Amino acid sequence: MPGLLSSLVKLFVPAKYPADSATEPARITKSKVLLLVYDPVMDKATGMTLSQQQKWYRTTDLVTAFMADIIVVSGGLARFQIVERVDVNDFPAKIDGFRYTPQTYMDVLRRTSPPHMPQEVNYHAILSKYNILQRVARNEIDEVWFFGFPHAGFYESIMGGPGAFWCNALPLNNTSASKRRFVMMGFSYERHIGEMEEAFGHRAESIMEKTFSKLPAQANLWKRFTQYDKIAPGRAACGNIHFAPNSQRDYDWNNTTPVKSECYDWLLNFPNFKGDVRVVGPTEWGNGDTRAHHKWWFNHFPRVAGRKNGIHNNWWQYVVAPQQVIV
Repeated sequence: MPGLLSSLVKLFVPAKYPADSATEPARITKSKVLLLVYDPVMDKATGMTLSQQQKWYRTTDLVTAFMADIIVVSGGLARFQIVERVDVNDFPAKIDGFRYTPQTYMDVLRRTSPPHMPQEVNYHAILSKYNILQRVARNEIDEVWFFGFPHAGFYESIMGGPGAFWCNALPLNNTSASKRRFVMMGFSYERHIGEMEEAFGHRAESIMEKTFSKLPAQANLWKRFTQYDKIAPGRAACGNIHFAPNSQRDYDWNNTTPVKSECYDWLLNFPNFKGDVRVVGPTEWGNGDTRAHHKWWFNHFPRVAGRKNGIHNNWWQYVVAPQQVIV
């Protein structure tokens, strides 16, 4: 049977995939980030910005902590560098041209007016203003991080460029001038680090789903990694960004029900699983703390040497650099 499975997998793996290897190193993958912070001045007399007025978080603190967490959970293999930060004293335009003013936005926050519809930001206007496609093509930047506010209209993540695919949002069209895929993250200084990591987790889910999409179910390690007890009784692994191994619903990270899980096998033995199944519960992933769960989940991503079925055993190189995904 194992021989038959191996033969079937070979039939499904396209010829353009790199050859398998037991020793190909797990390399560090770096991404150069353009950081655009939309934090408009709300009081011209004092110069107070929206984030200051509302006593929301400092973008610098959020970015620093987020990047530090990613270095830790990736074992140093995923590294982001802010190559330029632009603080934008404006509200970004929506796809229909609408733009909030300080007054109209505060009306929304105070719930005296509904949020503007459509909510989606005009990405193409931003791409044009900051020459983003050209800068990606010239390898000056690899991705963009937006920081905004409630109702700003940014997706948690969206991908552009030739061959772009679903990344928690439909791929952004008319972006092939970038010459390669790139991701734009939408963060909020009204939220904290755990929410940043949740947005990044959905990016990771989308990219890894695509990475393994051409393999049959038996060889799809991503499907196995994301199993949780509710959908695979007795065969839980690490779950996904919303579901811990024992979760019964979205965000159920403090469920006290113990379940059997192979999460330690992924952490300690991948890719040579040893059948290390243990009973686990919420103390493993922070007893309901968003950031703690997400760090626990990311910490279980494979990051070792070798390549199997054309896919490297270091998943971080795909999450950070989606242009490496073969589609």
